[in-house]
Amino acid sequence: MSLASPTSLAAIPSPSNAVWQLGPIPIRAYALCIIAGIVVACWVTERRLRKRGVAPGAVLDIAVWAVPAGIIGARIYHVITSPQEYFGTGGDPIRVFFIHEGGLGIWGAVAGGAIGAWIAARQLGIPLTVVADALAPGLPLAQAIGRLGNWFNNELYGGRTDLPWGLEIHRMDGGQALRDEAGQPILEEGLYHPTFAYELLWNVGVAAMVYLVDRKLRLGRGRAFALYVMGYTAGRFWIEMMRTDEANTILGVRVNVWTAALVFLGALIYFLRVRGPREFLIPVGLPAVATTGPATSDVSQVDLSAKGATTEPAVPEGYRVVSEEQFEHWRRTGEAPPEAVDPVDAGSQPGTDRPDDEVATAARTLGEPSQGSAGGPVGAAGERPGSAGGPADDEETGSASDSPAEGTATESAAARPADRDS
Repeated sequence: MSLASPTSLAAIPSPSNAVWQLGPIPIRAYALCIIAGIVVACWVTERRLRKRGVAPGAVLDIAVWAVPAGIIGARIYHVITSPQEYFGTGGDPIRVFFIHEGGLGIWGAVAGGAIGAWIAARQLGIPLTVVADALAPGLPLAQAIGRLGNWFNNELYGGRTDLPWGLEIHRMDGGQALRDEAGQPILEEGLYHPTFAYELLWNVGVAAMVYLVDRKLRLGRGRAFALYVMGYTAGRFWIEMMRTDEANTILGVRVNVWTAALVFLGALIYFLRVRGPREFLIPVGLPAVATTGPATSDVSQVDLSAKGATTEPAVPEGYRVVSEEQFEHWRRTGEAPPEAVDPVDAGSQPGTDRPDDEVATAARTLGEPSQGSAGGPVGAAGERPGSAGGPADDEETGSASDSPAEGTATESAAARPADRDS
């Protein structure tokens, strides 16, 4: 049996068991860590989405698409960057589907998860940038928890070290440490850099940074997620260069180092170029919002009395993007801001878009009582005013034209709308 260096006064031990049998079912520590990370990320995202106006439970609808797509993407990235394990000499293509043996790439997980989240967000009517910003602090926490699985598997460590936090590494086979004749787990000689722990701590720091910066600057339009990407890739760049596990290289540099650098630049460009306030959402197709709750509540409360006594949660038809001020007003009063109207679409034919107050002004100019926009000029006492454009209007216009003064005033008033439209 090879023991750790005797000159080391301290070391980080590694588990000698990464798989437990529950009858015929293997329970893998790596899978448990991944699941725990997903749960934490969903919890954080749910809270942040609700503070932006999304109905409770939406994160589950998103996770149904994003999690499987993320796992598939992570596996595809691993297979593409390490094809010799499956298609090279001695490789076995069927092992592409053996995810339980390990081999998931974070870059593929983010890309695949983004595709799944986009599909779900479109179905829910939520902008993808809102989902991404809500996820930004939770994703690095999920990654940190997932790295504990590498500790159980005795993998992803760095070079030899005599630091007090050097890592003991077991010789593993099938999730179990190999044992000597005395039944003791066999250790690799010396201690190693715990690069999985470095990345774990870095990810926790990235989560804290994103949370604090987002809270201070109130980032929107996907910029909080871009900040997470920059923070994570900056750490992954130097941590990846410390790892000693086998990996493909380009110009003598590990592929993941190149990927980290390129993704960092892409996120930096996005963060610097994209501008805009944080987006808030108002649900569409729900009953009025209750106004009795506190304005600082992070729960979108809905009055369900209009739909009768039911315990089923109301599901919005979609969402409208509004400003923070409009969102706070809606949450206090239940009054949604008016839809923005395109001035071009709102226009009408010249002379026909005059509001009621302008009609009243024209009527007063003629010395006649105001009657609103629908009726024509009110005639003398006892005469019935005609409807707009009808024969009675023609008759009254004809009788009014008998008076030169009234005819002149009428023509002057009729010319005014055209002057305003020109």
